[in-house]
Amino acid sequence: MIAWLGTGLLGANFVRALRKRGEEVRLWNRTHAKAEALGREVGASAFENPADAVRGASLVHIAVSADDAVDDLLEKARPGFAPGVIVIDHTTTSPPLTRERVRRWDERGVKFLHAPVMMGPPNALNGTGTMMVSGEKARFDAVAASLKPMTGNLVYVGPAPDRAAAFKLMGNMMLMSMTVAIIEALKLGKAFGMTPAEASSMFEWLQTDGQVPARLKRILEGDFANPYWELHMARKDARLMMEASDQLLAMPGVAAAMDRWIAQGHAHDDWLIISRDAV
Repeated sequence: MIAWLGTGLLGANFVRALRKRGEEVRLWNRTHAKAEALGREVGASAFENPADAVRGASLVHIAVSADDAVDDLLEKARPGFAPGVIVIDHTTTSPPLTRERVRRWDERGVKFLHAPVMMGPPNALNGTGTMMVSGEKARFDAVAASLKPMTGNLVYVGPAPDRAAAFKLMGNMMLMSMTVAIIEALKLGKAFGMTPAEASSMFEWLQTDGQVPARLKRILEGDFANPYWELHMARKDARLMMEASDQLLAMPGVAAAMDRWIAQGHAHDDWLIISRDAV
């Protein structure tokens, strides 16, 4: 039997998918009415007390908002934990707090895995997207068969309990950064008098396929002395962008990093030298 604690958009669709696969699921949500409504929809029992929801469950899944919510929920659920229960937390959390949480619950005899996801609600319903898991390997092996149908890509990232939390934040940063780049381009187009439709036409012909792995390869190789695009020329373009629009979100920070490296004598190196601090 599975207990699912937290029936927000993501959690609710995970529960729907579990029930479609015939799993017995017990539910809890901070707003009990939401858990009750989902329970009626999928044929699952909803409980007001998390300790009652987890009682008798071999797997307890958590999907709530933040570290403090996870900690509060675990304390409230603790009286109902069955011997040998494995708690799987899908919440996006702080790596240091995750590491401390696992240590604390290990001392209490409760096995814990952190399994954040790169998914939206449709992925949770359809078993697509990526789930990253970190923690003791034996624990992962014990639940891998249960987790695999929940995601299109189940990735064990190692025994360090906080590793999945770190990868989740890195992934979210990548998604945010890519989205900000789109926003920046649209803002620049607006500054040049383009409609959003006109500006977005660039994405139809801008050849970005393969750019991420190609640039990552160059960053990791670290050969910045043979430039594709000299730093001082990239800085000139950044200046033109910021002169055109004072609404850019990220470019001022990029320009400041360029200025630091130019001041250190790297004006004629490849502009990717600004990545050197990262590698």
